[in-house]
Amino acid sequence: MKSSDPANKAAPALNDQLCFALYSTSLAMMRVYRGLLPRLGLTYPQYLVMMVLWEQDQLTVSDIGERLFLDSATLTPLLKRMEAQGLLQRARARNDERQVIISLTKQGNALRQEAASMMPEVLCATQCSVEEVTRLRDQLVDLRKNLNDSAT
Repeated sequence: MKSSDPANKAAPALNDQLCFALYSTSLAMMRVYRGLLPRLGLTYPQYLVMMVLWEQDQLTVSDIGERLFLDSATLTPLLKRMEAQGLLQRARARNDERQVIISLTKQGNALRQEAASMMPEVLCATQCSVEEVTRLRDQLVDLRKNLNDSAT
C-alpha cells in the first residue's frame, strides 16, 4: 500500500480527541456531584430534573425532555421514582390526556435552598473563577448547538 493511503495513517491519540476530553470531563464533574448529591437524596439525573422544575414548575414530560435532551422513554421511569420519593407529582393534563404535567411537591420545593448551597463547592472543585466557568459554559453551549445542527 502507498503511504498516502488513509488506512496506513496512525489513529489520533486518545488524549488528542475533543470527544474524549469532553467525555472524561463530564465523568469528573459527575463524580463531584456524586459526592454532594447524597445530602439531597438525589441522583445526578434526578438533580437535573429538579433544576428544570425549580426554574419553571408544572411542565410536561416532553418539555422537561427537551430541556435535558432526553426522550420520554428515559424520563418516565425516572419521574415515577421521583414521585415515589415524594419530590413531584404527575398528573394528566385536563385539556389533553396524552400529556403528563410534572409539578413539584412541597418536599421537592424545599430541596431548592440546600441545592443552591452546593454551588460554591462545585465552583471550588473546578479551581476556576466564576468568569472562567461562565466563559467555558458559554463555549460548551455553543459547541453543543453546532454539533446538534451538524448532526441533523
